[in-house]
Amino acid sequence: MSDPEQLVSGIEARLRPLEVALAEAWWETSTHVSEQAKERRERIELERRALLADPEAFAAIREARGTDVDDPLVRRQLDVLHDAFAPHQVPEALRRRLVGLEVEVEATFNSHRGEIGGQRVDDNHILEILRSSDDTGERKVAWQASKQVGAQVAEQVRELAELRNQAARGLGYRDHFELALATGELDEGRLFATLDEVDRATAGPFTEWKGRLDQSLAARFGCGVADLRPWHYDDPFFQDPPVAGAVDLDPIFEDADIEGLTLRTYDGLGLDLRPVLEQSDLFAREGKSQHAFCIDIDREGDVRVLCNVEPSERWMDTMLHEFGHATYDRGIDRRLPWLLRAATHALTTEGVAMLFGRLPRDPNWLRRIAGIDATRIDELAPRLAESRRANLLVFARWVLVMTTFERGLYANPSADHEARWWDIVERFQLLHRPEPGSAEAAWASKIHLTVAPVYYQNYLYGELVASQLGDAVAARATGLVDHVDAGRLLVDDFFAPGASLRWDRLVERATGEPLGAGAFARHLTA
Repeated sequence: MSDPEQLVSGIEARLRPLEVALAEAWWETSTHVSEQAKERRERIELERRALLADPEAFAAIREARGTDVDDPLVRRQLDVLHDAFAPHQVPEALRRRLVGLEVEVEATFNSHRGEIGGQRVDDNHILEILRSSDDTGERKVAWQASKQVGAQVAEQVRELAELRNQAARGLGYRDHFELALATGELDEGRLFATLDEVDRATAGPFTEWKGRLDQSLAARFGCGVADLRPWHYDDPFFQDPPVAGAVDLDPIFEDADIEGLTLRTYDGLGLDLRPVLEQSDLFAREGKSQHAFCIDIDREGDVRVLCNVEPSERWMDTMLHEFGHATYDRGIDRRLPWLLRAATHALTTEGVAMLFGRLPRDPNWLRRIAGIDATRIDELAPRLAESRRANLLVFARWVLVMTTFERGLYANPSADHEARWWDIVERFQLLHRPEPGSAEAAWASKIHLTVAPVYYQNYLYGELVASQLGDAVAARATGLVDHVDAGRLLVDDFFAPGASLRWDRLVERATGEPLGAGAFARHLTA
């Protein structure tokens, strides 16, 4: 088709039903693991990628982008289509191998359960041991159970990296890491400049905070600081701070209605998420993914959340985070063309999710939404501030680990990634590596390397967005808790435009300044 508008319309007509069917298949494989579900997902994924690999359609998109297109929405759709089609201009055999391997590894993650003493245990059980046990031996066994999936998938993850690189090089890119950033509207130089800025802003405060934490943990476990190992921390990846380094809010949530508090939070903003709740799958069981995500099935309002909720601060945070994604998806203007009816970038939706995920440590939210006595909140206030700071520090250092590691994974998939992993962990997280043989291929136990490659930088950018957007909401709507005007501001200025604006333009328009690390750095001292 020579007319750009007709071209876009024709491609959408072919792509839209495949995207909806794939979203439904992904939901099915995540909630009910089975061979039939896996095969259906693989078949639809292959159909979708075959369309995105259509060389004639891609040539037409490139030609149309080189012409004068008056309609800004048509121009934007051409940009979106270009970045969707470009990575898939690869031979069919390679495409089929990639899809088959991706689906196979994800199914392994979804069905896997760690084993302790010959018993299958879920991630919540492992986390509870790491959260509460004072027995170092028990903690080590639980931590090792959290890493067992890595040994199962490590060689497949290496193969995926090799195959993705093969595809990227065929398209003229150094490797898949460069390709993913380039077709995701991110500049690699700017990304690593931002990472360096965050590293500098967090290194000193993190070192000071972790020094105090380690003294506390060493006293708890009756060992020297030099004897502490990854299993002495509450999270298997040390991506969240231990209670000893923050504040224990679990007693507040042990009898809480996590779903009710989630709805109450968004109700206070004038945002009704009951339709999402009705479609969601929130509690753990066999044959279900142990992770958490939000998915927009059709860009028409069918938005769903998967969680594995237990009454704890962690799951309160996660529910608010995932329903933050959901309120963004539902707030996008449905008058937009279907191709633009999505978040403009992963980093913008992560920013919204992180903004809401911070609320369980907000005194105003604890008082107004969770109903905690004001006297108790006054007692907690200093530790809540320390907890907010610790969460930002720990997570920022963790993202530095993941992004640095993943860049190296694609630079040389056959390298000694076990040694690289612990080198990077020691550098950014100041953890002592375990003795050899403690966990085989611990690095491969992080699911994002398989199902969301070259994604983790979006979490750090998301923290920057959350800080900047939160400041804008506080200045213009007096706060995020129980302020309908804040909900209206978020919808009108941030959600409604969908993908009609590039992420950088959206952030600058909504917050009044380009995205940077300034607001994030200020939140470290707040």
